[in-house]
Amino acid sequence: MTERLDYISERIEVSEKFQPVFSHFYYAANIGSESLTKTLLPNYQTVLVFCFGGEVSLSVGEAVARFINTCLVLGPIKRAFDYTLAPGTELLVINFKGDAFYRFFGRALIDHFFMHPDDLLTDSCFAELTLKLQAKSNEERIRYLLAFCEPYLRINDQDVAHMLTFHETHTWLNPIQEIARETRQTERNLQLKHKKILGYSAKELNRYYRFLKAIQWLEQQLKRKGKINWFELIEHCSYYDQSQLIHDFKHFTQLTPKQYLSLQHQLCNPNSVD
Repeated sequence: MTERLDYISERIEVSEKFQPVFSHFYYAANIGSESLTKTLLPNYQTVLVFCFGGEVSLSVGEAVARFINTCLVLGPIKRAFDYTLAPGTELLVINFKGDAFYRFFGRALIDHFFMHPDDLLTDSCFAELTLKLQAKSNEERIRYLLAFCEPYLRINDQDVAHMLTFHETHTWLNPIQEIARETRQTERNLQLKHKKILGYSAKELNRYYRFLKAIQWLEQQLKRKGKINWFELIEHCSYYDQSQLIHDFKHFTQLTPKQYLSLQHQLCNPNSVD
């Protein structure tokens, strides 16, 4: 748990039963007297956000969403965005894993980045759910949400499950080509299924994993307090050149690699203010 005089945040792991479905829950609360703005880096997950007690503002490019005492679906989160918590605001976030969002709602968010979950269903059960959760403790909320979600879960698509495994364990291979060859399907059919169920293409995900590899490499260098060799990073993460590396950083974080590194130095400095 991270705790300051004005801000509390906590990553909450899920039980083994729900680990194929959710990566984790996240709780945050602004207990200060001024609004707080945070940045969420891309993770290619879709999340369900519950807001209690105050207003949350989301800024995604030119799009802005504000909501009070309700819930919102965001994602897939392909680029960094800012969110602002008004004083007295609590957030509880469910992070869907892989194809889990599709397994609950029967569709992925492709045309919209954020929307109310009741717009995906035939009734207003999530509006009612938010009201029921408000008066509960955080532990009670999580137990209630897990019990609420379980009946909605559908069996996952085996092709997509196979593709996700390929993405994680065979990053040097093209999962669409490999699985098309194994299952004797057309690549086009698998591409469409990938986009429909996950909300993004296999090419987009491979690009993200390459970027994530670069972030992890930078974090390791920061821990060692060594000088950053950008050409070594380019070679390690299979970028064509420095221009492509910079383009990816701007695409995902709206920062150059050096700007991102400068921000990380500030965050790692114990005298800096988060």
